Amino acid sequence: MAITTEKLEMKSLPCIPLRGVVVFPMIPINIETNEKKMIAACERASENNTEVVFVTMRELTVENPAEKDLFRFGTAARIKQLIKLPDGTARVLVDGTARMEVTSFVFGTQGITAMGFVRHLRIEEDGGIRSEALLMSTVSTVEKIVAYMPKGSKELLMAVRGIKDPGMLADFIASNVLVKYTDKQAVLDEANPVKRLELVNVLLESEEELLRTEQDIHKKVHQQIEQNQRTYYLREQLKVIQNELRGEYPPFFDEEDGEFVDEEGDGDELNEYSERIRRVTEGAAPEIRAKLMKELKRLSKVPYGAAEGNVLRNYLDTALEYPWTKKSRERLDIPAARKVLDADHDGMEKVKKRILEYLAVRKLNGGAGNQILCLVGPPGVGKTSIAASVAHALHRKYVRVSLGGIRDEADIRGHRKTYVGAMPGRIVNAMVEAGVNNPLILLDELDKMTRDAHGDPASAMLEVLDGEQNKTFRDHFMELPIDLSDCMFIATANTLETVPAPLLDRIEVIELPSYTREEKHSIAVNHLIGKQCKKHGLNKRVLRISDEAIYDIIDFYTREAGVRRLEREIAALCRRAAMKITDEGVKSCTVTRENLTEYLGRHKVRPEQITPSNEVGVVNGLAYTESGGDLLKIEVSAVPGSGHIELTGSLGDVMKESAKAAITFVRSRADRFGIDPDFHKNRDIHIHVPEGAVPKDGPSAGVTMVTALVSELSGRAVRRDVAMTGEVSLRGRVMAIGGLREKTMAAYKAGVKIICIPEENVPDLEEVAPVVKENITFYPCSHVDEVLAIALTEEKPEMDSVPVIPQPLMLIPAEPPVVTPVSYALSREEQ
Repeated sequence: MAITTEKLEMKSLPCIPLRGVVVFPMIPINIETNEKKMIAACERASENNTEVVFVTMRELTVENPAEKDLFRFGTAARIKQLIKLPDGTARVLVDGTARMEVTSFVFGTQGITAMGFVRHLRIEEDGGIRSEALLMSTVSTVEKIVAYMPKGSKELLMAVRGIKDPGMLADFIASNVLVKYTDKQAVLDEANPVKRLELVNVLLESEEELLRTEQDIHKKVHQQIEQNQRTYYLREQLKVIQNELRGEYPPFFDEEDGEFVDEEGDGDELNEYSERIRRVTEGAAPEIRAKLMKELKRLSKVPYGAAEGNVLRNYLDTALEYPWTKKSRERLDIPAARKVLDADHDGMEKVKKRILEYLAVRKLNGGAGNQILCLVGPPGVGKTSIAASVAHALHRKYVRVSLGGIRDEADIRGHRKTYVGAMPGRIVNAMVEAGVNNPLILLDELDKMTRDAHGDPASAMLEVLDGEQNKTFRDHFMELPIDLSDCMFIATANTLETVPAPLLDRIEVIELPSYTREEKHSIAVNHLIGKQCKKHGLNKRVLRISDEAIYDIIDFYTREAGVRRLEREIAALCRRAAMKITDEGVKSCTVTRENLTEYLGRHKVRPEQITPSNEVGVVNGLAYTESGGDLLKIEVSAVPGSGHIELTGSLGDVMKESAKAAITFVRSRADRFGIDPDFHKNRDIHIHVPEGAVPKDGPSAGVTMVTALVSELSGRAVRRDVAMTGEVSLRGRVMAIGGLREKTMAAYKAGVKIICIPEENVPDLEEVAPVVKENITFYPCSHVDEVLAIALTEEKPEMDSVPVIPQPLMLIPAEPPVVTPVSYALSREEQ
């Protein structure tokens, strides 16, 4: 076989890029496009009757192709016809003339110009025997592919059989049979006719294998669909047979007899529902019975086994479990209720007083309506347990609804009964659980509700907790008015910051403060020790705990507002005592202050104490935390510098602003305090609030910061036994603060003897513990000058020249190290 090149021409032709289309020589092709650049180039070529080269782009998504985005082989062709359509597209009839191998592209304003070789190849004797064998094989493969097509093209098959030139056949098949434009381009790239036909043969075999696999998959899917249809058909036949067995007509409701009957006389299930509806709704609103009977009649018309029947049965079962008319008898005996409340809880006088007032009103006026209270306080102070005690004192059913983490409105109002897995909301479930329509419902963790795309549960609670609206509360599942006016709601929360204002407006807030040291002792003696002894199999004769030991557990092992940690420490003590009794043979255990560490180990909490001597720049402040009150020492140091202010100790924004306000106030009165007026220019001020790792915030440390600044800048010491609290203004006015009860208890425990408080907080002294009032003197102050007069002394202590070196701890016997004293004496200028 010999191949000769008829003609090899070097040409420069206008280039038209194509997207996903390949043009072959001698094979006309219609191209539709809406690209304006391509239409313009085709118009120029058609008007001038010039030859162009069509080159396919490598990627379909490229908008402005560069040289790297175009294949190197294209087809020189002429535009035979150009028709513009009304929708802005154009149809171009292209007749390819020869392959062209492009050597370079030139990009200009008028378009792309391609330069390369146009090649005309001829094969002698049609390629010989090998070419004839390839022709037969290719035709056979095309016949197989056509058989897989939905509508086989006889014209295509006849055209393939009529072509005897290998190159022409390869180009024809590639243009009309192959699908991928990359496969077509591979055929165009091959100039040798025989090799080109071999490549087409390989691509056709791959295409035939793909079509065969697709047909196998289609058959399997079709068989599966037929099987599913057969199963569905049989099931529908079974339903029809079952309905026929039940009777030709569904049961109907006989208005005269008030029963459901059918031809077989079989209406037992429906009659049972009807009897339950009559019994449960007796005395309820007429619309409730009407609604339930309407749903029951719908159930009677539903075919056997239908999904709607299960939905209706679930709805009727839930509605019939609801206590529409059941009530529990409330106890209105005030002395008995007071006795129960006092026995269950120590302290909590506000809550007890409010419950007894409610009982008094109910006793005088039976229609006093429901009560909606919200107990706010730190964790562990007994908010949840007091609700159970109130229910016990009132003889009401008690049910708890946890609201923590709820983020869907449907949790409160329920889901529509038509949804899959629909159920009523938590309020209806609580009423069903209680079994009466006047229970005490505890809404626990009201402040922990969140919101998302499913709605805001807090908004749904507005209707529940509104005494004027909850008479007709609507649950989405029940679709009936539910009367919540006889319920008593008690909500609990740790903070009111996350409770929406409209919801807060509907509830009566009762704040529960943290327990004092004496209250914790009373709770431990009266409740916790007995509870844990019973839990661990002990009794008071076997385990005795002295009062001093209980106080030490409170002071050195717990730091909390409530008593949960205290109960855990008592439980640990009981476990240790149980080990001594069972393992060491001890008959009884007595826990005192001296042997407490044997049971609970070393002290876990270090109580804050006042300093042993008066110091300059160190002032005792008071803070309110989640665990109660705390003594907050504020330290100020002024060193030579350029007026830089440093605030450390994990301070919040409000506390930083208080520090800036304190500095400004001191600057405004520097002459009266005997301070250098230019201290803000030549001294750097550092304010530190230990402990550094604990976040702190709030405005109540304002007077403390002013006192510490004046002390440091004037050199006057601050009394060690004085503590203070109050917000300060730029004019020096001392403003009111909160948490006075807890703050004063912390000061008492630390050894403070005098506390300066804002004059506006004098009425709050009624809540201060009696033991604190007996041991601490309170000074109400309206201006910072009054605080400074009480806290500052006239002494100006001098720094020791040589520090005292402490004795080392001899944990392991060793020779004591030789320590050379170092002088820390400072000159007057350095001081």
